[in-house]
Amino acid sequence: MEAKRFPYQLVKTNTPPLWMRPLIPVLILLMTFIITAGLILTARANPFQAYYYFLISPLSSQVSFLEVLVKATPLMLTGVAVTFAFATGYYNIGAEGQLYAGAIAAAWLGIVLGGVPAIIAIPLMIIGGFLAGMVWALIPALLKVRLAVDEVVTTLLMNSIMAYIVSAILNGPWRDPTSGWPQSPEIAESAMFFKLVPRSRLHFGFIVGIVAIAVLWFVLTQTSFGLKMRAVGLGKPAAQFAGINVGRTTLLAALISGGIAGIAGVSEVAGIQYHLIGDLSANYGYTGVIIATLGGLNAIGVFVASLFFGLIDTGAQTVSRAMGVPVYLGQVTQAVMLLVALGMYLLQRYRIVRRA
Repeated sequence: MEAKRFPYQLVKTNTPPLWMRPLIPVLILLMTFIITAGLILTARANPFQAYYYFLISPLSSQVSFLEVLVKATPLMLTGVAVTFAFATGYYNIGAEGQLYAGAIAAAWLGIVLGGVPAIIAIPLMIIGGFLAGMVWALIPALLKVRLAVDEVVTTLLMNSIMAYIVSAILNGPWRDPTSGWPQSPEIAESAMFFKLVPRSRLHFGFIVGIVAIAVLWFVLTQTSFGLKMRAVGLGKPAAQFAGINVGRTTLLAALISGGIAGIAGVSEVAGIQYHLIGDLSANYGYTGVIIATLGGLNAIGVFVASLFFGLIDTGAQTVSRAMGVPVYLGQVTQAVMLLVALGMYLLQRYRIVRRA
């Protein structure tokens, strides 16, 4: 007797349904909160009280609110970077390595531009970081366009290569000769980003992030290149049939994505650390994937998602002090959200259909 088969099956689709896009951020948040609530319960804490300290308490004072904006600054830039790539169907998971490429360029330029006025030094650092991020994004982009090599694998591997390069630089020519600490020399004062609010850490990089958000909105909604990007992202065969050069559009989007991620590295060097260190990024490049996904691949959504994650980063310290929950719970929340986001992006290309 023939065994009964399950009446439904998963079928892959070339283009995910449009109605699913606005549902993805909601599903990601819901699944993340359900999973992390279980982790909070294992720490013998109340999940609802923990979420209050995560999401509400940091907004209760000016100091903590400004810190939310500080933590949101690199996330805005990496979120914009990933959105540029994802909108074209190019899944750039290499923003972390591209961020460090921009940081290396910023640290070097910040040293050699000593004595140059800030009005010249700062734009040169931003341009240098953008170009460095583009160069680091070029190899996986060419492999994708020319040889159809999966960009998820290549961009992810490039992050590991960059980590070894940074370690080699900091433990080699840039090691502090006095203390032996692996960090670059401090950049010139004229190359440092100015503070937007006195006696706070909020710096000019936040303005750069806002400009990046505005550029993303303008390109995606007001330019023919943005239309081509979205067309390629929705369906490469249809875009090619419409006369769009899919390879060139994908390559340009990938390079712009890497360049903006490089600016995030400039922001951290010139606005926060003032030198290059191995722990410059708190996984900002990987978090940019979640930012782009939660933001629905549009500018306003990326801005809101960046503030949301800045809130989680700041709230993690508050909930640790108030409830005794480990401070790395915020990082665990982001990691869970990243895995859920990647899973959602994979599953949106499948649909459940009834067997014939």
